[in-house]
Amino acid sequence: MAAENFNEKLQALLNSQMEMELAKKDVSNKELTKVLTFYIGDQVYGIEIPYVIEIIGVPPITVVPGVPDYIKGIINVRSKIVPVVNIRSRFGKEEIEFNDRTCIIIISTGDVSVGVIVDSVADVISVTENHVSKTPELNNVNTSKFIKYILEMDDGIKLVLDVSKLIDEHARDEAAQ
Repeated sequence: MAAENFNEKLQALLNSQMEMELAKKDVSNKELTKVLTFYIGDQVYGIEIPYVIEIIGVPPITVVPGVPDYIKGIINVRSKIVPVVNIRSRFGKEEIEFNDRTCIIIISTGDVSVGVIVDSVADVISVTENHVSKTPELNNVNTSKFIKYILEMDDGIKLVLDVSKLIDEHARDEAAQ
């Protein structure tokens, strides 16, 4: 009789532990955010959807003298002047000619909007806790200061940009000019 009681308690404990493990997996599979992914060369980057205002083709860009090389100029988007940053240049990569896949992603944080030129837009993906990896501290790598987190997906690694750092850095550079 005592053995049956012990076995029942043991089984109940094991069931309880299995339920807790399943609950943990459910939490880690819960969507945290959505990310717009895009290419710069062969590398896939991302920007969290709440920061994305729109994606447009590359219109004529008005050059502004005396700004850093990575700031290509300004554009007019629905009667609002938006500075345009070439992410390739900003990340120290060689600039390439624009083509039919090149586009500008208009991003915003607070009341500041910036257009970022990307090689091409890839997709919008759902991000769960299972996908997120810690960002290594690589202070000597130019782009690492702009990386918010890394996504490890079945189809490869994606670097999600920290929009506030990207825009704040742009604003500081502009103010220094």
